[in-house]
Amino acid sequence: MAITVKIPTQLRDAAGGAASLQADGETVGEALESVFAGHPELRDRLYQGGDLRRFVNVYLSGEDIRFLDGLQTAVPAGAELTILPAVAGG
Repeated sequence: MAITVKIPTQLRDAAGGAASLQADGETVGEALESVFAGHPELRDRLYQGGDLRRFVNVYLSGEDIRFLDGLQTAVPAGAELTILPAVAGG
């Protein structure tokens, strides 16, 4: 099933400059693995110890997956995942 994964500006260099990528999978984790297959450098930027880094947020159709089932959250066909790393500074 086709899933659109939106890539933020600060990660686009690791995604070949793409603003969005197509992924396959039945869960958020499977969809991200699909993205990593073509852009392995994204794995190191998003994951630590096999899970999402603390300051990386992933949204499924606007809902934070941390408040759903995390990486095991089911993803319907045609869904949109948005990766949004936290930005700090001032």
